[in-house]
Amino acid sequence: MAGLSRLSGCLYITSLEARRNNMSEPITHSGIWVLAAIMIVLVSWYMYKYLAPSSWHEWAGAGVVQAFIIALYAEMYGFPLTIYLLARFGGLDRTGLSANLWSSLMGMGETGMMISMILGYILLFIGIGIFFQGWRQVHRARHENKLVTDGLYALARHPQYTGLFIALFGEGVVHWPTLFSVGLLPIIIFIYYRLSKREELAVIKEFGEEYIEYQKRVPMFIPRVSQWKSFIAQSK
Repeated sequence: MAGLSRLSGCLYITSLEARRNNMSEPITHSGIWVLAAIMIVLVSWYMYKYLAPSSWHEWAGAGVVQAFIIALYAEMYGFPLTIYLLARFGGLDRTGLSANLWSSLMGMGETGMMISMILGYILLFIGIGIFFQGWRQVHRARHENKLVTDGLYALARHPQYTGLFIALFGEGVVHWPTLFSVGLLPIIIFIYYRLSKREELAVIKEFGEEYIEYQKRVPMFIPRVSQWKSFIAQSK
C-alpha cells in the first residue's frame, strides 16, 4: 500500500505541475480509479461487518464513516481535489506541489509524503488493533450475557470507538489529509459520542448500579495518560 500511495502521488504531481503556470486551465488527471474503487469497497465491507449497524443512529454513524472512506481514497488514488482547490482558490504555493497536503504545505516533496505515510500507518494499525480487540471482548461478553469491564474496557468504556477514531485520524489526517476527511472527523466523533450515550442508557437498564459505578471509574473514550501504554499493549 505504501508503494501505491507513492505511485499515485507521482501521477498527481505530474498533472498539477504541468499547469501550475496556468491555473485557468482545468486539471485533467485519470488517476488510478480502479484501485480507488477496490479500496473503498474493501475498507467499507470490513467497516460494516464489524460496526454492524442495526439502529437508525448506528446506520447514520456508519454512513458518515462511509463518506469519509470515499472522500479519502477517491483523492488518494483518484484525483487530488483538495490540492487543486487550495492551489486554485486558497493561495497554496504552486512551487513543488505534491498530491499529499502535508508534503505540499511543508515543501518537503517525497520526503514529507513518506514521513506522513509512516506516521499515519503507525496510528492506523494501532487504531485497528484497538478496534478489533475491543470488538472481540464485547462480542464474547454478549454471548456470556455479562458486563465487560476488564482488558481494554478497564481503561476506556468504548475502546472500539477509540480505535476507530485513531485509525481514521492516522489515515485521513496524518497520512493523507483532505478537506473532506479533516472536516468529517469531528462530525464522526460527535455522532459516536451521542451514540455511546444512547448505548449506555440501555446498558444501565440492564446492569443498573454496576454500570453506573463503572462509569464513575472509567473514561468514555480516552484513557488516562498513565494508562496509554497498557491500552496500546492490550490491543496486540
